[in-house]
Amino acid sequence: MTFFDSLIILVFGLGLVFVVLIALCGVISLESKLLEAFKPKKPAEKKPVEEAEEVPEATCGELKLIGVEEKTAAMIMAIVSDESGIPLSELQFKSIKALD
Repeated sequence: MTFFDSLIILVFGLGLVFVVLIALCGVISLESKLLEAFKPKKPAEKKPVEEAEEVPEATCGELKLIGVEEKTAAMIMAIVSDESGIPLSELQFKSIKALD
């Protein structure tokens, strides 16, 4: 077998693989469209949009930060909420003080 013969077999083999892959892609696409066509179509139920009630802005007083930045205080409050399992909206922080 010469180099030229090997090259022809290589090109034919690669070409055949790509043709089969393209055909397989087409078959899968066609199958998907056919299955979608036979799928029973349900009309979309439109639910009436309920207007949200206005919730008054609730504050729990002032938070005193003593030697702590707001970003650090926010992280501390989030960690306390996560570790205790109590939602942040139910916790009341009065002050956060940095220890030396």
